[in-house]
Amino acid sequence: MDKLNILIVEDETIIALDLKYTIESFGHSVCDIASNPQEAIRYAKEFKPHLVFMDINLGSSINGIECYKIIKKEQDLKVIYLTAYTDDKTIDSAIETNPLAYLIKPFNDDELKAVLKLMTFKVKQSNREYKDEEIIIELNKDYYYDIQKNALFFKGSPIRLSKNEKILLNLLLEAKGNPLSYADIECNIWTDCIVNGDTLRALVYRLRAKLKFDLIQTIPSFGYKLIF
Repeated sequence: MDKLNILIVEDETIIALDLKYTIESFGHSVCDIASNPQEAIRYAKEFKPHLVFMDINLGSSINGIECYKIIKKEQDLKVIYLTAYTDDKTIDSAIETNPLAYLIKPFNDDELKAVLKLMTFKVKQSNREYKDEEIIIELNKDYYYDIQKNALFFKGSPIRLSKNEKILLNLLLEAKGNPLSYADIECNIWTDCIVNGDTLRALVYRLRAKLKFDLIQTIPSFGYKLIF
């Protein structure tokens, strides 16, 4: 199942319509647009969407986070919060509801496409609609790797990797948690297989800095493996 049914909850009409157009351009459907919490609760019950894009500041006594909590009591659907606010109190409150993502306005199409792709994967996973080949590999709750795009994402935002960092990450992913020797890694990255050990360590350090640091484990006197 590649098409998501999405509810938009946004009190600014222009933003809501632009978001609807962009979502539909990616091949998904928007069941409706709610401009206040009351409509959001009613539409969620009526249309039973897979996902809700929820603005946090709805200009109401009930904000988007509280609105989602009410909806979540009735049905299991994921939320992506939209907000211009980045203060710790708002973010901490949003995190408590385990959102799929938290997009800061103004966000770009690449960020939106990434979170929709992740949500599509999660829906497939929950419905056990697996393909022969995985498209997305989740490294942990915050990081995932898109095989088709050969790209790493953190909470829906792409992380820029160098050519050699991508090769190294792919090697570790293909090993599926098994250790890779220093020699195997070096020969796959540097064609002549002749490289100073410090060069590989520096490459691993740079990749670790872009991942959660302990996802790449050192196997003393042997090599490295990926923990996920």
